[in-house]
Amino acid sequence: MTQHSMTQHSMFKIETVAPKIRRVTFSNPPVNVVGADTVVQLLDIVEELSQDEQVQVVVFDSGTPGYFYNHADLAQVPELLALNNADGTPTWVELVTRLSNAPFISIASIRGRTRGGGDEITLAFDLRYASREEAVFCQPEVAIGIVPGGGGSDRLARLLGRDRALEAVLTGHDYDAERAERYGWVTRSVPDTELDDFVGGVAARIASFDKASVLGAKAQINRSTLPPVADLRASWADFAESVTWPGFQARVPQLGKLIAEIGVEEIERNLGDYLGIANQQA
Repeated sequence: MTQHSMTQHSMFKIETVAPKIRRVTFSNPPVNVVGADTVVQLLDIVEELSQDEQVQVVVFDSGTPGYFYNHADLAQVPELLALNNADGTPTWVELVTRLSNAPFISIASIRGRTRGGGDEITLAFDLRYASREEAVFCQPEVAIGIVPGGGGSDRLARLLGRDRALEAVLTGHDYDAERAERYGWVTRSVPDTELDDFVGGVAARIASFDKASVLGAKAQINRSTLPPVADLRASWADFAESVTWPGFQARVPQLGKLIAEIGVEEIERNLGDYLGIANQQA
């Protein structure tokens, strides 16, 4: 039997599944919202894994059924906006930038809802494999009166093209894995029963190659595809301003009313639909 070693963070578990492969499992039940504490812990983990020269591939998954990386915790928005490095770089921007440029290949193994800020983290991973039956994607910001701030609009425009990125961001609809694959939101959708083996096979194959060539090829593709850091910083500034807009201030109570009436579990399962209902009732 293979021996697995791991280190524990309050929201993340890091597991060594092979000499060159790590698995990072995110658990923040009940619905895996992303808060300021999540960002700080994940940035620490990226730093830790980047310093380990053995690490070549990192698989990111979820330990919370029904959810991968979910939207930002609205209760922690002030804390998220207050997170800045000494040079003024927003910590969120540093996180997604470090992820995309990390000295390892990051693979998302996606089961469950992946929305908003959580989707923006997921878009910063190198490869995204989604359960055909269980994965759901959404950028809900416009529907609640703000704009994306964590790189979602910047990355989706490059992956989906202008019109499909506009559709995704402006409608706030939930997208299933098959449409996400067709649009280019994810690398591939895979039957749920095959997802673990498929991701494991991709990870093992990449880990078997020479690390210098793997990272050299990643750097070449990054040069052609990643949004400039200046654009990510500008989008974060736009987001920070948008949380002061009257539209956001009016919509949050309406969403809260729906949650009180219907229950947070039902809202979270079908957030795209309920965001439309909340706006129609406003």
